[in-house]
Amino acid sequence: MSGFLHLQNQFMKFLFLFLAGFVMTCLSGCTLLAIADAAGSAVVYGVKTTVNVLDAVTPDIVNKKK
Repeated sequence: MSGFLHLQNQFMKFLFLFLAGFVMTCLSGCTLLAIADAAGSAVVYGVKTTVNVLDAVTPDIVNKKK
């Protein structure tokens, strides 16, 4: 009986470590996606701001008359 309990204890440790590793992997993946999303948004808004500033300073270059 004690052999079975020892095996069960080892299995529970393995299961806990596996699940903990899986959760940490998922969280780190989500964190990377959030960082990439924030960086992409910053680039897009930076480009928009640059275009708006150029448009305000030199409207004839960006908005060519037809």
